[in-house]
Amino acid sequence: MATINPYLNFNGNTEEAFNFYKSVFGGEFAVIQRFKDTPEADKVPDSEKEKIMHIALPIGNGNVLMATDALESMGHKTTLGTNFHLSISTNSEEETTKLFNALSAGGKVTVPLAQMFWGAFFGMCTDKFGIQWMVNFDTKTPQ
Repeated sequence: MATINPYLNFNGNTEEAFNFYKSVFGGEFAVIQRFKDTPEADKVPDSEKEKIMHIALPIGNGNVLMATDALESMGHKTTLGTNFHLSISTNSEEETTKLFNALSAGGKVTVPLAQMFWGAFFGMCTDKFGIQWMVNFDTKTPQ
């Protein structure tokens, strides 16, 4: 069965926020990816290459707090109050497709389901009630 975790969007201060969350919850970051280390790095202004593309902090019993710097230079706009997604981690591409199609029905697909450079089958949508979702199957994890 799928797991659901919060995914936060920040206006360039993700690293500061996550160092704070780490001080609150403890633990170590499971992942830190910077924009300079992505295939899209050439599209990012030099002043933003060190910003966080993806960060993950395991908290509690199997929960993961995740985030990104939503860069305006890449067409993103962060609005406080709606600066989050619910991220679903699935067990298969089939489950990913089923949940993504059901959640996006009557809503809006913002990133179509596709194989991504980080090794996941992934898509993003906003459901018909305005809730933002990320659906992710980690294809690099052995089954």
